[in-house]
Amino acid sequence: MTDGPLVIVGNDGGTNIGASLKRAAEARGLAVTLVNAQGAFAGPRAIARVNWWLRGRRPARLKAFGREVLDACRSVRPRRLIATGLAPLDRSTLAALEALGIERINYLTDDPWNPAFRSRWFLDALPAYDRVWSARTSNLDDLRRHGCSGVDYLPFGFDPDLFFPEAPTPAERPSYDSDVCFAGGADADRVPYMAALAGAGLTLALYGDYWSRFSETKRADRGHASPEVLRKAASGAAVSLCLVRRANRDGHTMRSFEVPAVGGCMLAEDTDEHRAFFGPSGHAVIYFKSMAEMIDRARALLADPAERARLSSAAHQLIAAGGFTYADRLQTMLAAGSR
Repeated sequence: MTDGPLVIVGNDGGTNIGASLKRAAEARGLAVTLVNAQGAFAGPRAIARVNWWLRGRRPARLKAFGREVLDACRSVRPRRLIATGLAPLDRSTLAALEALGIERINYLTDDPWNPAFRSRWFLDALPAYDRVWSARTSNLDDLRRHGCSGVDYLPFGFDPDLFFPEAPTPAERPSYDSDVCFAGGADADRVPYMAALAGAGLTLALYGDYWSRFSETKRADRGHASPEVLRKAASGAAVSLCLVRRANRDGHTMRSFEVPAVGGCMLAEDTDEHRAFFGPSGHAVIYFKSMAEMIDRARALLADPAERARLSSAAHQLIAAGGFTYADRLQTMLAAGSR
């Protein structure tokens, strides 16, 4: 049975997974339509804030966006629709898609029980998907108890069109040099880790939202980063730090694969998922369980350039060998759906 046309509902551009899945589908030769989920949040900012904060994190154009998705599906007649993360599709839209004979898949890249994201409308919609692939093992039982069918684990991946080794030019290198770089938002439980590294005398380069809000991290804030900047930042840093998001109950993150893809030397939180991907500490990455271990192991890596080079090469070769791209993740979802 052929894969047939595919509709993806997700964010477009940058490092968004929706865009990566679209590229993977096109490379596979599929007729693919990406309906940009950002359209569900368009409109006056005041209305959007009311919907988000007073109406249960509801996208301002939830119903209208659902109609746009239905129109796209009636036009291209896909066999499957893949929604990424907390996609703005409510239960009535998913029911209408079912009536059209479309298989509905959610690649659940966030934890819907995270207090920052939790919304009644999305939790109500989740059981209406035919299959839910979660990027974390921690919520699989929760999803099954919630009434979701076809629940399984599908890790994050990386997009080889965006993440590959790229060193800064000699003129650029001073702006990228650091002891430790980190890409991700300034969650409250992450700030103490950065403060500890700075307090230990290590130079930091922090990319992502809100680092400028904290006195401990303001000086290290480098703002938002394009894929090109992230590639060069990992090359310019001695160590690339990988922290999971506790509120999301993560065992790994997108950076778990993107850092090795660009050739960074990764110092990662010790989780079962990280060990499943990269083996024991010292095989391809170094793990830590506490701030004290993080600092000690960062210092040891800074003092040993040869070991950093060995680890970077080992981790890069491991994921480059196959099985970790979003093309692989798409293949898994399509193969399971065709059974």
